[in-house]
Amino acid sequence: MEIVIVEDEKPAARYLTRKLENLGYTVKQQLHSVNEAIEWFSNHPNPDLVFLDIQLSDGLSFDIFNEIELKSALIFTTAYDEYALKAFKLNSIDYLLKPIDPDELAFALKKFEQTNQQQHLSVNELKNLLISTTQTKKYKERFVVKIGQQIKIIEIGEVLCFYSENKATYLKTIDNRDYLLDFSLENIENEVSLTDFFRINRKFLVHRKSISEITIYSNSRLKLNLTNFKADDLIVSREKVNDFKLWIN
Repeated sequence: MEIVIVEDEKPAARYLTRKLENLGYTVKQQLHSVNEAIEWFSNHPNPDLVFLDIQLSDGLSFDIFNEIELKSALIFTTAYDEYALKAFKLNSIDYLLKPIDPDELAFALKKFEQTNQQQHLSVNELKNLLISTTQTKKYKERFVVKIGQQIKIIEIGEVLCFYSENKATYLKTIDNRDYLLDFSLENIENEVSLTDFFRINRKFLVHRKSISEITIYSNSRLKLNLTNFKADDLIVSREKVNDFKLWIN
């Protein structure tokens, strides 16, 4: 089997390559941009399988297929809408969230090997599916929290960030108050608009408008200050930095 990885973050590409090699596969090529991918695919036979990060440094990976026809099976590797994720899986196209879990990777490869490639959707169909599902999803507009014997409603516009601590999940408001929630951070991430919120690491899901300062941090990471809130662990993890930059722009 011939595998090609399209990923603009070279450490992430090397990480995925190592994981594939540990499973007994060989990666034929790593490509790091839309332009590089167009040039390579234009001059080489279609591989059996392509791992694609959707957001690349010079555009979306979908842009590659505006220039070339690719008949390879595709597995996407990034964070996106929950409903689009389900749609891709239903059509035998898998979708791995970063950082990629080895068990999820092994399952995706097994699924690919057991599936007839001709059942896959075309790139344009996938693109339209992603757009339509993200446009039609209704996001959570408010959270209901319990304070003693009282019930309080917090509108989504009042939220500074969500965070996890000591196996619990909290909502922090713009007036710097904290409220305990009955949801996990993963559940919340699937219920709020990813245009407004970004999961910067395992602990924090931050609102775009709450970010007051961004500074360069060690190991190619970024550190954030939020309005009325500073914390040492408000760090954009290295594997999310590129997606974060695209999101914040």
